[in-house]
Amino acid sequence: MLNYIWSAFVLLSVVCSIFLGKGENLSAAIVDSGAQTVQLLLTLAGVITLWSGIMKIAEESGLTAIFAKIFSPLLRPLFPNLDKESDAFGSITMNITANLLGLGNTATPLGLKAMHELNELNGSSDTASDEMIVFVVMNTASLQLLPTMLGSLRQTYGSNAPFEILVPVWLSSACALSVALMIAVGLNKRKRRL
Repeated sequence: MLNYIWSAFVLLSVVCSIFLGKGENLSAAIVDSGAQTVQLLLTLAGVITLWSGIMKIAEESGLTAIFAKIFSPLLRPLFPNLDKESDAFGSITMNITANLLGLGNTATPLGLKAMHELNELNGSSDTASDEMIVFVVMNTASLQLLPTMLGSLRQTYGSNAPFEILVPVWLSSACALSVALMIAVGLNKRKRRL
């Protein structure tokens, strides 16, 4: 449905620009935005590649196990049925680490891997387990200590201080994560009682 809405917006914009005699402006804007898109894509690809490599090195070097031990006291209450030595727990901690560093696009493959492993522990059921629900909530409303992707975007577009937004990012992501976890855990507990 959203595809149809966006297509209608684009079509309406093109028709309006032609009828208003602004076809040249439209052509210039299309070429300009295409060039900016390629430049942004190359910038983000470099950042994503760098951090994906660092996360892969961390996984291969055993840093995952260290992160699992560090995060274990915090994650144990959220994932009570999950063995802290399991691959799923390791993938969850790596995903959380990537999200803490503000690497949303780098965290995505780690999140997909964690969800796949959680689904295997769930017996490949069509119904999400409590752990899967909590993980999706944590991944969606993630806490970001260092929003590197946002900082690189701000720097690309000319910000003199791309990380001056740290405090608002910390506050908003902490509030979002707290509220989301309270709701998810509360609803999971309510479901178990029924």
